[in-house]
Formats: sequence, structure tokens, C-alpha cells
Amino acid sequence: MRLSAKADYACLAMLELAATIDATQPTRIKAIADTHQIPQRFLVQILLQLKTSGLVKSVRGASGGYNLARKPENINIADVIRAVDDRALAAPEATNFQTSSSIVNALSETWKQVHTEQLRILEKLSLAEILRRANAENVSSYQI
Repeated sequence: MRLSAKADYACLAMLELAATIDATQPTRIKAIADTHQIPQRFLVQILLQLKTSGLVKSVRGASGGYNLARKPENINIADVIRAVDDRALAAPEATNFQTSSSIVNALSETWKQVHTEQLRILEKLSLAEILRRANAENVSSYQI
């Protein structure tokens, strides 16, 4: 599976929003862009797509920004990727082989199984779980 920069940035933005879910103010685009070195103009487009998909909500005004539309436990990585790059999770196309044989068919079936397993993992993996892993990594890296 190949993820576009757009899908990568969308995942980073969603994880940043999940990490700040308890903040009193919405998260500003500039804060996300600066933290993860994402071009702001690109991030605006990504957040609009995430909003259209019902994954984030925006707050207008001087103290405006973005919040998750659902709890981090209820948003999985596949949801985020589908919102901005629906082709990334599409089933693999037929192989480019000119012939059909039992070996070619077995290989094609293998690629389909790999795709199915990747999709299953992404659909199970919530924003909350990734944050939990990130926090566990931070804790273990500071041990003496």
C-alpha cells in the first residue's frame, strides 16, 4: 500500500486533534502545521475534506480552529485515509501478467489477501490506540 502525502498529513492532523481533545479551545491550523511541518494551504484543504466526511468540526472566529467530531476511540485510520484519498485503500488491480496460469492466479490471490489484511488492520486501529502507543514510547524513552 502506498499512502499519499495527503493521507499521511491527514493522519497526523487527526492524531494532533485527538491528542488535544481535552483542550478548552479548538486546535488552530497553524499549530498543527507548525508542529508537523505541513504546508498550511495544503492542511486547510485536508481539514475541509475531513470535515465533509464528518471526522472533524470547525469553530469559526478569533479563537476558532478544529476539533474531532467523534471520540478518538471511534475514528480509525481507514476512515481518515478514505476521507482524503479513497484510491489508497482500493482493492489491487489485476496483475500485469499476459498469461493466466495457476501460479499467476495464486500470486494474484496473495496480493488480494495482503490487501484484505492491511485493510483489516487499518479499520481496527483507532486514533486512541496510536496515541496510546506514542505515549508508551515516550514514557519508555525517558527511563534511566
